[in-house]
Amino acid sequence: MATAPNTAPSIAVDRQFDFRDADFSRVRKMIHARAGISLGTHKREMVYSRLARRLRALGGHDFGSYLDQLENEPGAAEWEDFVNALTTNLTAFFRESHHFPILADFARKRGPLSVWCCAASTGEEPYSIAITLTEALGARASSCSVLATDIDTNVLNRARTGVYPDERVSKMEPERLRRFFLKGRGANEGQVRVRPEIAEMVRYETLNLLSPSWGINEKFDVIFCRNIMIYFDKPTQSKILERFVPLMKPGGLLFAGHSENFTYISRDFRLRGQTVYECANKA
Repeated sequence: MATAPNTAPSIAVDRQFDFRDADFSRVRKMIHARAGISLGTHKREMVYSRLARRLRALGGHDFGSYLDQLENEPGAAEWEDFVNALTTNLTAFFRESHHFPILADFARKRGPLSVWCCAASTGEEPYSIAITLTEALGARASSCSVLATDIDTNVLNRARTGVYPDERVSKMEPERLRRFFLKGRGANEGQVRVRPEIAEMVRYETLNLLSPSWGINEKFDVIFCRNIMIYFDKPTQSKILERFVPLMKPGGLLFAGHSENFTYISRDFRLRGQTVYECANKA
């Protein structure tokens, strides 16, 4: 992906910590190696802002020492916070809404589905999937399963609670809201909780798509991989798509984000609709 050259000065006068070109370059290489995320030069201020919080939390004094410590201790717990800090988690219930009628129709034709949502964030997407399956299949939806994974442990912890402020569901149809959410009262006023029968369909696990082993021993009818590939370079995207294939049942569907196009990256997936692909595997 082409990016404009970075013309920002190496050090901003109002910063608490020096953040030099070399520091930013190291961060970009480290997060790419660890999580496959390709940070453009325009992300410099975001990187400073998020990692400066880590320096303050740790009582650090400069980026160089912080990055040295990470590189010298590849198993350090701070790596988790480093990755969490640089992960973007933009999500919403029924985001890219055109996908969910397609999922519902697929479920009605195919029966209970096994779904992997591989960028679960704070849970809005996997719960939207579970709600859609329940609306499509009724009682049979209890046989569906949704594996929800993310590299960011913080957002997964929030997702597991199934609790959201009212504004997160403010645009949802009233009937759907009443059917699938419990309204908070007293100390919990202003919040909603996903109903237990929906929460029970979803299991959350931490997973890095760059890990040499995903530890997944099941096959899926559907994979939601939306708005995550945009953070990877083309070779990384190709490798991930290749690894999806043996995990998909014949004729399974792959849902991509609105700005993602896999047509020229993989021959294993045929475009079926707007950012919806069918897996071409036969086994």
